[in-house]
Amino acid sequence: MRSSKSRSRSKNNRNRPSGGGNVVNRVFDSSGPEGKVRGTPQQIIDKYNQLARDAQLSNDRVATENFQQHAEHYLRMLSEAQREQDARREEQERQNRERQAERDRERAERQERDVVAAEAPKDPANAPQPDVLDLDDAGKEEDNGLVETPESKSQGDVAEAKLKKPRRPRAPRKPKAETAPEAPTDPAPSGDAPEAAE
Repeated sequence: MRSSKSRSRSKNNRNRPSGGGNVVNRVFDSSGPEGKVRGTPQQIIDKYNQLARDAQLSNDRVATENFQQHAEHYLRMLSEAQREQDARREEQERQNRERQAERDRERAERQERDVVAAEAPKDPANAPQPDVLDLDDAGKEEDNGLVETPESKSQGDVAEAKLKKPRRPRAPRKPKAETAPEAPTDPAPSGDAPEAAE
């Protein structure tokens, strides 16, 4: 029976990347025909290529092909990991460009609003005012270009009468009389009545 320790060790030494991760810098244990080769994918590729050259020099075509296949396996793994990294990088760059474009658009809108707000008059007294008809010139039709109607004439007469009618000055208000405290209701026992002021 195997111990749990050896079982867990064999699970950790698998050459397949689990869940992606950074394959480029990950250290692998490769069980090749001449023993284990340990290192990053690029280091393993270099090692198998060196072993293939050595086998070729010794005229061992089977070992050469075997080492080249091992090297090709890690080369495919490395190139796929680099493609994924490039795709992720391009996606991040695209998202960054979109975010930057959105920020630029918002900044332009904010500047446009600021320009409009700066051009708009802040004090209503300084703002352009609509034309107001002068009621004193109600009889001068040629000045204001309006046709006189009976309604406007009666309104003009009322306005003129108000303007010509002098106002009476208001009478000052009289202060309210203060109420004196009530006198006792008991009649005076000695018949002394208060004398009237002269």
